[in-house]
Amino acid sequence: MKKATQLCGTLPSAAPNWMLPAMAVLLYVGQLVSCCADVVTDWDTRATAVASAGALGERELAIVDIAMFDAVNSIDRHYRPYLIQLPAAATVSPEAAAASAAANALAALHPQNAGDFKTALSDYLSGLSAPRDAVLAGQELGAAIARKVVESRANDGATDPDPYRPKTRPGVYVPTATMVAATWPTLKPFALASPSQFRPGPPISLASKEYATDYNEINEYGGRTSVKRTAAQTEAAKFWLMVGPQAYHPIARQMVAARHLNLVDSARFMAAFALALTDAYIAVFDAKYHYDFWRPVTAIRNGDLDGNAATEVDPNWQPLDATPMHPEYPCAHCILSSTAVTVIESMVGRKDLPELTLTSPTAPGVTHHWTELDSFTAEVANARIWSGFHYRFSTRVGADMGRQVGRYVAEHVMQPVGSTK
Repeated sequence: MKKATQLCGTLPSAAPNWMLPAMAVLLYVGQLVSCCADVVTDWDTRATAVASAGALGERELAIVDIAMFDAVNSIDRHYRPYLIQLPAAATVSPEAAAASAAANALAALHPQNAGDFKTALSDYLSGLSAPRDAVLAGQELGAAIARKVVESRANDGATDPDPYRPKTRPGVYVPTATMVAATWPTLKPFALASPSQFRPGPPISLASKEYATDYNEINEYGGRTSVKRTAAQTEAAKFWLMVGPQAYHPIARQMVAARHLNLVDSARFMAAFALALTDAYIAVFDAKYHYDFWRPVTAIRNGDLDGNAATEVDPNWQPLDATPMHPEYPCAHCILSSTAVTVIESMVGRKDLPELTLTSPTAPGVTHHWTELDSFTAEVANARIWSGFHYRFSTRVGADMGRQVGRYVAEHVMQPVGSTK
């Protein structure tokens, strides 16, 4: 693999972890204006850098990117708004509107850094070439749109108290770790009709031949001390330990640049991409907590209890890394990668695909490259098996869910004006 290369809007890899939040807000303000042509991807990059961990971070990106789309689309009215379309003259600066929408949304989502976002916005707007009145009007429009979008998600359930009840009997100890996204099965989706809209059928039978095959595959390839997993497979597994917007948004930004999308089309694509990934999180957590299926580390350490003669117990088995604290079925990374690819295919096409590149904070110094989207989703699915987190059948179900979520979003939100959909 090639060494990671610093791209526009990224932070230097040598920066200490404690410095990243502050640096992400203020660093490269002037450089972003000059080296990145698209205000939407500039601010999506900034939002990715300061996003909360995991699913909450993707929700934040959806709010930011939707605010930018509705702001730009209030001026260049090619599409139906996601939430709101405010009156705006054609002379208003759409770049200022988008930047202001993003900065104000980020300030509302991260109030402890509101002053930093205000400074970053001021510096950004000072680099625009539009007349001052047009910039000020855009700044006001973006702020108003951001308030509306943030308010619309204020009570969506994302940060409600954790309702998960550990499975136990009176007086019996169970691990006390906090579960991840236990509230998300009841979270209000951005586009889906309900969290369970694309809920799959139940996991396969523990007594089945397929279960034994998948159990034994992950037992052999996903263990911490596996002798069958190659060095390249181990690298891929560690690469895809990253979660949240940093795992997928760089791919979308590269597609915007490769397709030379104009501002309103860029805003629409990035908003659809972000909200689709957030709804994919909601859908997969709905299914996970509905079926409550055991992780490989639990299954393999209790292989004598599953009623399947083809599975052997290993009481000392450990996955390559710490298992995420939510149920196994279906694979979350698989629904996310498949959703991302489906939105790309549906909205900007897969023909003449550029080489896509991605770095990962969980595999420092490594850059992965893809020239086709199918190899991208295949790597993600395999990585979750090689890390010891997911069974093969769970990766297939997750990928199928992602295709459904991606198609639904692409066909049902922010459609062209005059469309019958």
